[in-house]
Order: sequence, then structure tokens, then C-alpha cells
Amino acid sequence: QVQLVESGGGLVQAGGSLRLSCAASGRTFSSFAMGWLRQAPGKEREFVAVITSSGGTVYYADSVKGRFTISRDNAKNTVYLQMNSLQREDTAVYYCAAANRYRQVVGGAPDYWGQGSQVTVSS
Repeated sequence: QVQLVESGGGLVQAGGSLRLSCAASGRTFSSFAMGWLRQAPGKEREFVAVITSSGGTVYYADSVKGRFTISRDNAKNTVYLQMNSLQREDTAVYYCAAANRYRQVVGGAPDYWGQGSQVTVSS
């Protein structure tokens, strides 16, 4: 079992920045690919970013490429999502996810989910 707890969400003006954190406990954090997905009101959950277990490879959704950065600290069992140049369209609940393979995160089917953290971008 892996428990994931997100933090760092909140309200920010368009153009601003936020950093989400996800602390993991349970099984070996460094063996999992970690990622973020989001769900906006009235929309389906969508992939945002993923980082492989070693941290050597990252992938982003086209909508966030160049604005968001995913990183991980295996010593702290934590994954981060730095979000810059936020837009109203980024308003969503952001979910941390862990998976044995990074493609599971990209495909929206990770092994473990966090509880979600609300990010609201105002104009």
C-alpha cells in the first residue's frame, strides 16, 4: 500500500505561481513513477505530468508544457509540481498518483491516488 497526501493548492491570480507537493508513505517511493492528473468542473480527469522512478524522464501534457515542472526528491518521499504562468483553464482538483509504470499515469490508470488538492485561478 502507498498513501499519498497532497498539499499546496489554493487560490491564485492568473499569471501567478503555485507549487503542489505530494508526500508518500508505505511501500518504497523510489520504485514508483509519480505523476499528477487534474479534473476541472464538468470535465473528465486528465493527465498533467509524470516523472519516472529515477527522475530521469518526465512527460507533460501539451497544455502545461513550458509552464509546469514536475520533480521528485526520493530522500523525502515527495513529488512536486511547480506551476507557473497559471491560467483560468488550470482551475481544477489536482491529484497525485503513483504507478509501477509511467504509462499508467499518462493513461489515467495509476495504482494509487491522493485525495486531491483544489487549485483555483482567478482573472
